[in-house]
Amino acid sequence: MTQSLTQSPPAVAAPASASATRRPLAVLAVILLGQFMAVLDASIVNVAIPAIRTSLHASGSALQLIVSGYVIAYAVLLVTGARLGDRFGQRNMFLAGLGIFTVASLICGLAWNTEALIVFRFLQGVGSAAMVPQVMTLIQRVFTGTTRARALSAYAAVISGGMVVGQIVGGLIVSSDLAGTSWRGVFLVNVPIGLALLAIAPRILPAITTRVNRKLDLPGLAVLTTAVLLLVLPLVLGHEQHWPVWSWIALMCAAAGFAGFAVVERWVHRRGGEPLFADRVLRAPGLVLTAITLLLVMCTFGGWLFVMAIHLQSTLGYSALHAGLLFIPMGVAFAIASMYWQRIPARYHAIMIPAGLVLAAITMVTMGLLLRDGRDLGPLELTVFGFMGVGFGLSFSPLMSRTTAKIPVALAADASGILVTNVQLGVVIGIASFGSVFLSLAGSTTLSASHAVGVTAIAEGITVLIAAGFAARAAR
Repeated sequence: MTQSLTQSPPAVAAPASASATRRPLAVLAVILLGQFMAVLDASIVNVAIPAIRTSLHASGSALQLIVSGYVIAYAVLLVTGARLGDRFGQRNMFLAGLGIFTVASLICGLAWNTEALIVFRFLQGVGSAAMVPQVMTLIQRVFTGTTRARALSAYAAVISGGMVVGQIVGGLIVSSDLAGTSWRGVFLVNVPIGLALLAIAPRILPAITTRVNRKLDLPGLAVLTTAVLLLVLPLVLGHEQHWPVWSWIALMCAAAGFAGFAVVERWVHRRGGEPLFADRVLRAPGLVLTAITLLLVMCTFGGWLFVMAIHLQSTLGYSALHAGLLFIPMGVAFAIASMYWQRIPARYHAIMIPAGLVLAAITMVTMGLLLRDGRDLGPLELTVFGFMGVGFGLSFSPLMSRTTAKIPVALAADASGILVTNVQLGVVIGIASFGSVFLSLAGSTTLSASHAVGVTAIAEGITVLIAAGFAARAAR
């Protein structure tokens, strides 16, 4: 792959319509609300897990698939969704994805068994993968200069903060039990919002007339999807089946699959195609290191939210509302740090990002030590939660904003797809790996569930510390 970063890429950015540029805040509100719905659904289900388990008699593995099935589809189809946006127009693909997401949300809310819920959660992810990549591309095309930097900060805050807000909103919805919907409400809430956006968005979003016939990398998509499934399924199912031989074979095949993905991408490039992870995009300043950092951060963050949702309700016996409200200190601290980090002098930004992750790692290890004895969450634990939010807020949003701000507009679609793919793959791997560690330890005869959550949290903290090392290099 020798194509230079300075060569003209196949996708050429087109200016937004004049009417759109006169109402940029309306455009931002519409696309970020769609983005927020997609991110929210990656975590809102966490708080509903105990209710789903009781209602549908779901196993631990089924619960992991209900949560991660959505993110799997979302992750592997994101780059393809970005290219379809260039091919058919960002507004058209945003609306198509929003329509699929809304319909799938309705069916998830009406799901009659575990299998149906897993399938339609996957369909939700397909809708998100069509909708979400258009968001950053529209930001890059509608906004310029300092307004683009502010819009990207808001975008990064929505991506990361939505996962924390999902825990709180999920708790409110499940505990409210409106019209006896219980856990079904976490899906049905998307329907009126989705319908409202479908009515408003066609009049707000810019109609970008220049379209490019982007080539789809179907071989790369097939290999990447297979590799992800070979990784996730044994991690999710293995602990309940006491790690049979097939699970280890599948994990080895997953490693081969990711290596094969790199080979296929080179083959696609040599044949004149457009690889999912194109070399000219990967060579954008800091992109690869940022992608690795985001994957590790979201791996720990996604696993943490999944494990804590089960621990708070199943181990400590908290209600869904109580469990959700406990995430408020983290959510508030995260939002404040994400939105106001730019007020810190610019000369400190490069060190601020890894320092934030070190703070997050320390708080995770501290929480692990505090929770392993089965204690309730009191003022001390909630204070640690708040510092955890500060740590992630001072790292995730600034890293995303600094990297995307350096990416040329012509590469915005593919770059956004790569970055957000890594974010979502991190969530999938985190739920599958740390979720399985917790469930395996909690199901053993030698460790209590509280001790299991403590060990898992310490392992997550160590992973965040590794991410800090990559962030230090990416933020230079």
